[in-house]
Amino acid sequence: MPILFDSEKQCFHLKNDQLSYVIGIEKDKYLTHRYFGKSLPFYAGSNSLQEIDRGFATNPDPTDRKFSLNSLPMETSSQGTGDHRISNYQIRSTNGANLTNFFYREHQITSEKKPLNGLPSLRNGQVTTLEISLYDEIQSLEMILVYSLYEEYPVITRSVRYLNHGTQSVYLENAGSMLMDLPRTDFDLITLNGAHTNEANIARQPLHSGIQKIESSRGTSSPQHQPFLALVEPSTTEFHGEVFAFHLIYSGNFTAQVEVEQYGSSRVQLGIQPETFEWCLKSTEIFQTPEVVLNYSTDGLNGMSQTFHRIYQNKLVPPTWQKKQRPVLLNTWEANYFDFHEKELLAQADLAKETGIELFVLDDGWFGQRNDDASSLGDWQENTEKLPQGIAGLADKIHQKELQFGLWFEPEMISKNSRLFEAHPDWVLQVPAYPMTEGRRQLVLDLSRRDVQDYLIDMLSGYLATGKIDYIKWDMNRHLTEVGSLAFPASQQKEIHHRYVLGLYRILETITSQFPACLFENCSSGGGRFDPGMMYYMPQTWTSDNSDALCRSQIQYGYSYLYPPVMMGAHVSPVPNHQVGRITPLQTRGLIAMSGNLGYELDLTNLPADEQTNIAEQIAFYKAHRSLFQFGRFYRLQPANDFFATAWLFVTEEEAAVIYFNGLARPAVPIHQLKTRYLEEQAIYQDLTTGQKISGAELNHAGITIPRIKEDFATLLFHWKKV
Repeated sequence: MPILFDSEKQCFHLKNDQLSYVIGIEKDKYLTHRYFGKSLPFYAGSNSLQEIDRGFATNPDPTDRKFSLNSLPMETSSQGTGDHRISNYQIRSTNGANLTNFFYREHQITSEKKPLNGLPSLRNGQVTTLEISLYDEIQSLEMILVYSLYEEYPVITRSVRYLNHGTQSVYLENAGSMLMDLPRTDFDLITLNGAHTNEANIARQPLHSGIQKIESSRGTSSPQHQPFLALVEPSTTEFHGEVFAFHLIYSGNFTAQVEVEQYGSSRVQLGIQPETFEWCLKSTEIFQTPEVVLNYSTDGLNGMSQTFHRIYQNKLVPPTWQKKQRPVLLNTWEANYFDFHEKELLAQADLAKETGIELFVLDDGWFGQRNDDASSLGDWQENTEKLPQGIAGLADKIHQKELQFGLWFEPEMISKNSRLFEAHPDWVLQVPAYPMTEGRRQLVLDLSRRDVQDYLIDMLSGYLATGKIDYIKWDMNRHLTEVGSLAFPASQQKEIHHRYVLGLYRILETITSQFPACLFENCSSGGGRFDPGMMYYMPQTWTSDNSDALCRSQIQYGYSYLYPPVMMGAHVSPVPNHQVGRITPLQTRGLIAMSGNLGYELDLTNLPADEQTNIAEQIAFYKAHRSLFQFGRFYRLQPANDFFATAWLFVTEEEAAVIYFNGLARPAVPIHQLKTRYLEEQAIYQDLTTGQKISGAELNHAGITIPRIKEDFATLLFHWKKV
């Protein structure tokens, strides 16, 4: 069994070939964290707990002054009984008290992983699950800590269930998903931070005394902070060293934090952001927290990424799309914005077909009186002035050209200037007597309401049931304000943030289950809600509204810490670039976009003939090697330097490719031999440009010489076939 319980030592050992995780039971009550790291053949307890009489410490056992919860390495926090570090939960009883006594009661080990009620999570497989029940006898409350160990991956998932067996309601003021105390502080902390159009910047800094925290209170996971953190050794690189990574599968407000405490441990905690959360847990009810993925690597950050890539592709995204190739698409947004007519769209579709594009996507502007962003969200009826035969007629004409057809929606939003708002002003997130703040000239529908959820399910099902839509781009272009609901009493208003996310998940679960063949692309002004929760329903995300090649080389590099390229929408767009005004070569835009999920977002009819030809050649090359770019193993070979030069590798059993991006040209260029590092050592690889045959060992260790490049933003492609 991958999970063993030693009744004599009172400990659990979760183990596969790649990691071990050990949990102890202290004084028959308290769960202690004993070990997380490289796989152990067995656990004997050599790293025994230190027993020290700490001055200024409280002692829950009056006979043992050496025992204090304020220094005990724990698997969950306590409340009001002496553990003064960051907490994983906070519960208020009906008498106003904030005190609990959760003690170990029992456990269960099963050979399966059950879905989480109402929440996305990693899917079942070769998994063993440990459920540890902690019980507060005074309030009849149960807390179940859930650990699932994947046998094929260095991964454990964690979540918590809260059950009220009492007769009185209690209020969850904080419902975290996981906590652990690591017995060291000599780590660097890595997070992914940013902003709209500048997502996934890699931040790395040494831990210091106190609390280091990232979070979102914006209603979504946000472009500002990915719900992720990693603790690494100072010497850890892309290629070597130990990594402890934590990623929350949730699309709403979150907190991810580390506390370096007084006695030399690092407490890690992730979960729903507590300041915007509360939940009334009534008698007999259950509350389920989101799931955290714990990922351990001894092979540096690339090792961490390989695990995230494989398990997310195999155990997170919808099964239909786990191995299915993605089509090359043309999106109309930067070509047309709101200004288009069917005749123009069909002309673009003709050229799209000629160049080898497979999917034609109509973006914003097709419904209501949507000629700018000031109206019509919520009025999802076709604008027949633009589309005389509606969406069905346009889709038929696109299909006749042997292209797939895709359509943009922003279902969660509503314009004040819309028929839907006139009919249902109560359907908007709002707080009585306060004004409703607009963002991008729009308000947010109250997805905590069942009637709003049902309306959106019916509307989307109506379009998808025609069988004419092959792809949906699901956008969400603002953060939440005035997060209140007219459908709930005052005592439950702090539940609305989380209820909004649960409502979104119910809609997505219903729609994607009914129409599994439709390809859904997640978007929130780009990467504003790029998180594992959304990837459970939608197998790819529009990575950023910034499509500039230089910026994208950094954004896609950062996101590759967590997500494989096939999950990242990446488009070739016009120059000068619409976001930063930069001019980059078409070849560079193509190779950077091929390093994600390739698409185009420009008006083909306005391009000169030679660029149309070059695009056709790009697409033909990509299709010929689509398995390499979409499902090959992806490794980062060179982090960006001061000139933004970077490099990465794609590799399968049949071929390999390195894309090198030089960033800014510079003088006095040093000699640079780039090592591939991850090719099969004894294999022979033939360069598909020169015909030269080279061993994988030579490419890995001697490397390839990068020639001097006297041009900004150039790319080099090195491509080999294994012979």
